[in-house]
Amino acid sequence: MDSYWIYFIVNTLGRLVYLYEVLILIRVLLSWFVRDWYHPVVRTLVAMTDPYLRIFRSFLPPLGVIDFSPFVAVLVLQLGWSVVSRLLLELAASPY
Repeated sequence: MDSYWIYFIVNTLGRLVYLYEVLILIRVLLSWFVRDWYHPVVRTLVAMTDPYLRIFRSFLPPLGVIDFSPFVAVLVLQLGWSVVSRLLLELAASPY
């Protein structure tokens, strides 16, 4: 595979990971301020982020009123993407 395409894939996936991190941040901010959880935009955002956040909520319950699962979810997403992107970039740089 041409290294140009690998760089393109890494760049595109990196932007998607960043966009998902922003969606999680918006979801957290909405949980502080929004009271209408039936608004279509809010429901769409919840539908996009809750499946991933539910993974972390299953083993990291809220401590009082503070939910640390979004923080851990973003951290795992960043670390995972860091490993995957590094492997892909090493693949692009290899002479084979």
